[in-house]
Amino acid sequence: MALFDRFKKKNEDSEPNQDDDSSGAMDSQESSSAPPEKQGLFAGLRKVLQRTTQAFHTDVRDLFKKDGQLLDDGLLTQLYGMLIRTDMGTGPAREIRELLQSEFRGRVVHLEPVLDVVKRHLNELIEQSERPLQFAESGTTVVMVVGVNGSGKTTSIAKLTARLTGEGKSVVLGAADTFRAAAVQQLTVWAERLGARIVTGSQGGDPASVAHRAVAKALESNADVCIIDTAGRLQTQVNLMDQLAKIKRVVTKQIPDAPHEVLLVLDATAGQNGLSQAKGFSDAAGCTGIVLAKLDGTAKGGVVIPILQQFELPVKFIGTGEQPEDLSPFDSRQFIDALFSDE
Repeated sequence: MALFDRFKKKNEDSEPNQDDDSSGAMDSQESSSAPPEKQGLFAGLRKVLQRTTQAFHTDVRDLFKKDGQLLDDGLLTQLYGMLIRTDMGTGPAREIRELLQSEFRGRVVHLEPVLDVVKRHLNELIEQSERPLQFAESGTTVVMVVGVNGSGKTTSIAKLTARLTGEGKSVVLGAADTFRAAAVQQLTVWAERLGARIVTGSQGGDPASVAHRAVAKALESNADVCIIDTAGRLQTQVNLMDQLAKIKRVVTKQIPDAPHEVLLVLDATAGQNGLSQAKGFSDAAGCTGIVLAKLDGTAKGGVVIPILQQFELPVKFIGTGEQPEDLSPFDSRQFIDALFSDE
């Protein structure tokens, strides 16, 4: 609950100020021709990936002497191990080792050319065009949010709500994770703080009924966006699939092309272990994009790479901190640049 307490204290101590953004100080240090939003994103990514870059750069730089280093099998094996420790997966790490072996084996090389090869290959692996949130052509946009319990799903919904309300959009929340009272309570607190309406139901009640009433409320009030939280765990995978399918059917009856987005929230700190769990959600819900939460809490930021490969879904947003505004659109090239930034 630290996130909620900190946000409450921030509101009690001072009036809201959209210009008082933690990225602003970093932005002012950037002297780049890039648009301010892009500069701010890169600065934020550097901060988020600090644990990963520090661990990786410290280890790698220890391998290379100032006057160069012979790239032999021993050095390649050590580099491979360091790449694995970023949680990028054995496949990408092996491909990078083979590329380095092909280009540099038996030669004395410096660190920079080696990192250039690594960055170039990773950019090719995860390159994606900008994939912003898809809105309805007219009327209310419906966003379903799915993910395992503890993945940061409820907090990510709050951050997305903060982002949308900050853009002047009206939001209705549907607390359809009726099996977890804590999730409903947290979402209710956020709705009050962010100025969003919320629809709840009785504990253990029918989630699809909550979803139906939330969409009806959004339509009645001409809300721009309706965000529906869903259960993170049920007794069996069959139950989960049935419930998610039911919610989607209910929503589609009210708005034919809804839901317009089905976002899967993944916990970056769970690493490879979390991928198999979340795969079931992706298959059951027909996900359209990923929100990667808690990226700032791990030294294994390379997990973005297998996520993009295994799920074949665009990463739309990443969680960059604990504050409500700490949700940023994902930019694959800036992510790789930040991952290997030594500033």
